[in-house]
Amino acid sequence: MPVRLKDIARDLGVSVVTVSKVLRGSSDIGEKTRNRVLKRMRELDYRPNLMARGLASGRTYTAGLVVPDLVQPYFAELAKAISGVLRTAGRALILTSSEDDPQIEHSEIRTLLSRGVDVLLIASCQRNLKNFYRLGDQHVPYILLDRNFPQLAANFVGIDDFRAGEIATDHLLQSGRRRIAHIAGTRIHPSLERLRGYRQALTNCNLAPPESYVIMHDHLEEKGDAVGYRSMQDLLRLKKKPDAVFCYNDLAAIGAMQAADEAGVRIPEDIAFVGCGNVSYSTHLRHPLTSIDQSIPELGRIAGELALSLDQDSEQAPQTVLLEPKLIVRSSSAL
Repeated sequence: MPVRLKDIARDLGVSVVTVSKVLRGSSDIGEKTRNRVLKRMRELDYRPNLMARGLASGRTYTAGLVVPDLVQPYFAELAKAISGVLRTAGRALILTSSEDDPQIEHSEIRTLLSRGVDVLLIASCQRNLKNFYRLGDQHVPYILLDRNFPQLAANFVGIDDFRAGEIATDHLLQSGRRRIAHIAGTRIHPSLERLRGYRQALTNCNLAPPESYVIMHDHLEEKGDAVGYRSMQDLLRLKKKPDAVFCYNDLAAIGAMQAADEAGVRIPEDIAFVGCGNVSYSTHLRHPLTSIDQSIPELGRIAGELALSLDQDSEQAPQTVLLEPKLIVRSSSAL
């Protein structure tokens, strides 16, 4: 016979309401009582009937996460971190990909809403605010991840992308580089902010690189290595080649370094490289990659905890959480 809430309540001498509140993650239960209830649930191998709970409460105890690409290491690590936070609170995460296509993104969000998710987390590939969704009518709270729409009164969790571009370029300048190129994304907020930071760092040193040193492309999430490879080939054809390249993300940097290797370029002696993301395998590359660390586990923890908070109180004022990017120096830029 399955274990019931009333069985746990009877064993501990507390009310069924108290046990139910612990199960829902309510904040008005003392820590000692919460730990006693959770301990007894584990001892009895209690498994809540989420379908019954959903019918009774109108909730599904799930969150939906939409990312541009499921294979991209940054978003895979971010999803893992968010899922870990939700799991400890008895919530499930439904993960889907927009394939970096605004129309697919709209479709995937409608699908998640039709499944009754309690909270949405969106790393949006929309190019402008005009094409964003009217989620207010759905009464589903949402969090923007990584990609912000500053004009929108919405919850946002990400890094300071302007500082990321500035820090990466400053590092290259301090190492003596002066012909610094940038392989950039197009139109989305992080790419525009990283480009702005790159330009500001150069301006601070009274440098004005030629327009040919900035190469902008779409689809740097799912095709970053191929885009970085082609972009680097274009840079190597220039009469005055760059002596350093700051790349929008680590995948683009990996592709760019491959093109440089094949052309006989010495890294970092001839050309130094900096990426962004600090993905887990950066240290294992042929040229360990200098990168901007985006604190992915911390971003995921904050986003997951904010999702749980919105699940309890969807009317709270929107929050913006910006983490400070950190430079991790490796041999792709250090002589």
